[in-house]
This record gives sequence, structure tokens and C-alpha cells, in this order.
Amino acid sequence: MFLSVFDMFKVGIGPSSSHTMGPMVAAARFLELMRASPFAFHGVRASLHGSLAFTGVGHATDRATILGLAGFTPDTYDAEQAEKTLAEIKVTHRIHPESLPALSFDPAQDLMFDFDTVLSGHANGMMLMATDAQGDVTLRETYYSIGGGFVLTEAELAEGKATDEGPPIPFPFKTAAQMLEMSEASGRTIAEMKRSNETARGGVDNLKTGTKRLWQVMNDCIERGLTTDGILPGGLSVKRRAKGIHDKLLQERGMNLTAPHTINDWMSVYAMAVNEENAAGGQVVTAPTNGAAGVLPATLRYYLDHVPGASEARIEDFLLTAAAIGGLVKYNASISGAEAGCQAEVGSAAAMAAAGLCAVLGGTPKQVENAAEIALEHHLGMTCDPVKGLVQVPCIERNGLGAIKAVSAASLSLRGDGTHLVPLDACIETMRQTGLDMSEKYKETSLGGLAVNVPNC
Repeated sequence: MFLSVFDMFKVGIGPSSSHTMGPMVAAARFLELMRASPFAFHGVRASLHGSLAFTGVGHATDRATILGLAGFTPDTYDAEQAEKTLAEIKVTHRIHPESLPALSFDPAQDLMFDFDTVLSGHANGMMLMATDAQGDVTLRETYYSIGGGFVLTEAELAEGKATDEGPPIPFPFKTAAQMLEMSEASGRTIAEMKRSNETARGGVDNLKTGTKRLWQVMNDCIERGLTTDGILPGGLSVKRRAKGIHDKLLQERGMNLTAPHTINDWMSVYAMAVNEENAAGGQVVTAPTNGAAGVLPATLRYYLDHVPGASEARIEDFLLTAAAIGGLVKYNASISGAEAGCQAEVGSAAAMAAAGLCAVLGGTPKQVENAAEIALEHHLGMTCDPVKGLVQVPCIERNGLGAIKAVSAASLSLRGDGTHLVPLDACIETMRQTGLDMSEKYKETSLGGLAVNVPNC
């Protein structure tokens, strides 16, 4: 099992990795399928199913699908050009993807939110179709956006999640138990094993430049969120709060009367800054998803700005350790809110952040595993019930609390020797089972919880 640090952390756009980035990626893949096809195409259509239908408007799934079919991708997204393209498509009912003829596409007619047809593979399903001159479908593919920007076709999903192509890696752990066994046998930390796996596939230079860029994008996102105010889009009139909180925190610096618990506000404001940017459709890094994108950057920023002796040289170790934990969660359970609720998103993010922080604070591999377990355990059962289908309430504040839990989990684990009752593997399996048992209305459909008990206008 190999999931790269660049699989777990992907540069993309808000507000959702599964509902925005995933559909855009799926559309890009469908264009490639069309380019490789011998047929002559005259138009395209799309249908959204499950959670993509129920919360698609709030998550900008329709926009992402249209832009993806027009040739946009998350990693090179240009917001200004995107708006121009959407306006043009609305008027002309045609799209112009590269290396394909102009294609007929009327958003009002050719993009359908199908609330009734359930696709069996995953809650986030979509079908993309290409048509001939008569309007008959001549090419069709089903895609599943399985969380964190990962996209699989129906056939790929059926092949199984264990499929892995590429050169062998030196430390192919699939469970936390195997990870600890390999660490003890080799005398290497989790970050060192992960680094060996990464360089076996991508090389040393790619790892260094790639992780440096990831943190740069994360930190830039924090800075934009800390300096931007206003009202978030979507109709809930949610006010950006990170800038105001941050300004007050800066004013209080150096005051003798500042309470110790104020450090929680610093952690929260870093996370909220990221998730306000995400809610506004800005550039973020999946960590492991957009909805949970603030937890890990906030924890890392807390380490760099507030922990004595912190070093930027440890950023790569932080990200590698976190990615190792995230890979275990994704492989053995889920990082998708539509599949397992918010325990799979903010819970996974907190586990990853706790592990990363514990590692750079000098924790042993056993303590790192313990930190991840503590953080995940205390998110078990958390539902995903976004008001009006927007990644705003309760998502923005929830990331702040996730960061606080991550730091607390790392601190608790460092107070012990790594010995604990509940193994991380058992906690991950419990999260998977809880997700299966959870009512669908609490899994990113906005049909239950806060979404139905808070006025949406």
C-alpha cells in the first residue's frame, strides 16, 4: 500500500475536495477519454447523484463540473478566467476543451441533479456522457469522488483499493501495527520510513521541492485568511471572523493579564483563516480534505510560531508523518464525509496533525501512533451536517477545535511512553464501522442535524 504525501496533500480550490475538486478532476479525465475515442462528438452531459446532488449547489459541484468539462483543473485553476468561461458558456451553450471540437452544453438542460437514482459505488457519484450529432449518448463513464480529491471510475472502484502500481517501496505498511513493527526492526522513525518510500517513487529533489510548496500554499492560505474580512458567499451571510480575532490577539500580545488558554484562540484562528478561504473558493491544500483543510496547517503554524525551539527544518518530517497516518485512515476506512461523516474528515485531519506534531516534538513512533489514536478516538461519531450544504457552519469553527484536539492529543501522548489500551488500528476500524452505521442524513446530505434545525436564509 502506497499513498504519497502528494496524494494526501493536494493543491486545489475550495470549497470541497470531494464535491468541487473531485468532479473537476473527473471531468478532466472524461475529456481524456473523449480524446482517445474514435467517435465524433457534438455535445456532453452530466448527472450528479447522492451527496453530489443533495449538497452540490452549496459545494459548487455544478460549477466545478462545467469548468472541468471546459478544461480547467484544480492545480492550475485561474479564478478570473473561470468566471469569464462560465459566463460565456451560459450565453453560447457551448464549451471549447483543448484538442476537441466545440461541444454543445446547456447548463440548464445538460447538467442534472439526480436525487432519486442511487449509484452503488459511493455516495459521491456522477455520470458523464458524450453525444453524437443526433443527441444520442455514444460514450459514458461513471466516476466516484471518494474524498480528498481522489477520483475512481466504476471499474477502478470494483478492482479494489489495494491496487498499487509502481516500483517496490522499502516499507509497505498497511496498518499501524505493521508500521510500528517496521520502525522497530529498522530503527527508523515514521518520517524516515515514509521518506524512503517517497524517494523510491519520486526522488529526493521532488520530495523536497514538493513539500516546500505544500507548506508555502498552506501558509499563504493562512495569511490571506488573517488579512481578509467580509461576508462569505452562499446566502447564509456568514461573516469572516479570522481577521478580527487575529487583530485582537496581536493587540493583546505582551500583556501580563493574558490568560494561558488564549493559545487556543491562536490555534483556532489559524484554522478558521484557512477554512474561510476555502469557503470563499480560494486556493487550499487538501489535508486530507478541503472541509478539514485548516486543522493541519493550524497545528504546524502553532508549532512554528509558538513552540520554543521550533525549526522550519522539521516541516518535512511533520508532513511525512501526517501523510503516513492519513494513508492508513484512507486505506482502512475513509476520509470522505459523504461516506463516514465528519469523523472521517476533521477526525482524520486531527489524527494526522497530532502525529506530525508529536513527531517534531521528539515523540517516539509509539507515542506518535498514540497521539493519532487519541485525536481520532475523540472525533468518533461526528456527523457531517453542513447548513445549506455550504462548507461554513459548523465546518469553519470545527477545524479550530480539531487543531486544539490535535495539540492536546500530541501533548498527552508525550506525557506517556506510548503504551495505551486502544490501538490506532482498532480506532480506525471503529470509525469505519461507525460510518457504515451512521444514518445517511448525517453524511454530507444536509438532510439532518444542524442543516435542518438552523434557518437557511
